[in-house]
Amino acid sequence: MKLKIKSLHELYETIPENEQIIVDILRQIVIENLPAYCKEKISYNVPYFFGNRGICIIWPAAIPRGGIKKGVLLGFWQGFKLRDEDQYLIHGTNKKIFYKIYTTPVEIDEKAIVKLLKEAVELDKKW
Repeated sequence: MKLKIKSLHELYETIPENEQIIVDILRQIVIENLPAYCKEKISYNVPYFFGNRGICIIWPAAIPRGGIKKGVLLGFWQGFKLRDEDQYLIHGTNKKIFYKIYTTPVEIDEKAIVKLLKEAVELDKKW
């Protein structure tokens, strides 16, 4: 059976509680810090945020094809273009998407995420 999640409700029913909590916190931070023209949709079975182009994605480990074994990944689509002055993001094998993986809610650094979101939005406005 191929997984096809169409709503946040379905996503939360599919993933374990610890991932639900992390996804929820990350979504709130992203939603509160993106301008009104940006939208959220379920894409690749996970929350995907975009403006003129993709801005970021929140990928729980329980959802296949995310490439992580545990926790929740917050990935920036144009991560390779971000200055990321605090070197907060991991530069994995994907050339464009830079990310951070959270295994507990305590690891979430809202200030660092907000700073990166603001930078990502500035990039997005140039498209």
